[in-house]
Amino acid sequence: MVENYLRSTGFYHVSRIGLIRGFYPLLAALVERWRPETHLFVLPVGEVTVTLEDVAHIFDLPIDGEPVSGWTDSSSDFIQSQSIAIFGHPPALSSSSKSYIKLGWVRTIRDAEPLDTDEFIKRYVRCQIFCLLGSTLFTDKSTAYGNSKYGLRIK
Repeated sequence: MVENYLRSTGFYHVSRIGLIRGFYPLLAALVERWRPETHLFVLPVGEVTVTLEDVAHIFDLPIDGEPVSGWTDSSSDFIQSQSIAIFGHPPALSSSSKSYIKLGWVRTIRDAEPLDTDEFIKRYVRCQIFCLLGSTLFTDKSTAYGNSKYGLRIK
């Protein structure tokens, strides 16, 4: 059932990526060559950027169809209410930025789901996708928090 929901959302292939291991020298070289002001890698052969088409091929994600949009309200009350609606619990937020949710907290909720009803399976999938977005696709230096706008509802 979980696989079916992941397939219906288009995140099944991304969920199978896992940890990237053994590429630390390559990653370190890319980080050294990244220019945040231009969003380009500056390499000896020229400037390179990652396009939406590149990401679609790497992660096998569809880039056509209906647009996906996240939350636009970042007030604490809104994030609290949306987290309860999506995850079933009030969020564990970052102390420095109230719009970031702790990925460890989301994983704890995900791993505690019994997967015996349709609603629990959907909650599990929502937690899994939130963790994928926060730790694989749109990760930051901390890798401990995901932006609350990554929360989504699965119909």
